[in-house]
Amino acid sequence: MNIWGIPEWLEREVKERDKACVYCGIQMIEKVPQGGQRKTAATWEHIINDAQIITRENIARCCAACNSSKGQKKLAVWIHSPYCVVLGITKDSVAEVVKQALRKEIVDEQNV
Repeated sequence: MNIWGIPEWLEREVKERDKACVYCGIQMIEKVPQGGQRKTAATWEHIINDAQIITRENIARCCAACNSSKGQKKLAVWIHSPYCVVLGITKDSVAEVVKQALRKEIVDEQNV
């Protein structure tokens, strides 16, 4: 298990699935070379901001720049942020795992 509580088997599965950022699609690097920029570094992401949800539907890999921009914002709010608009990140351009989370978040909000 890593420091975020993600079991090894899930880590391997997600790393295999998410070779590019699930949000912006850039190819990520595992380790930042000395003096290199961190924005393309692969980071762990809870798509829905709940550290208790450690499932293949909620754990993803995204670049440090997207992870930093999203922070604790709800996915459905962040996807309309200036950051996403500038980079062309939309509900249609994100990875399938994010599309599914967006659909679930919208349905959950409608049921409140």
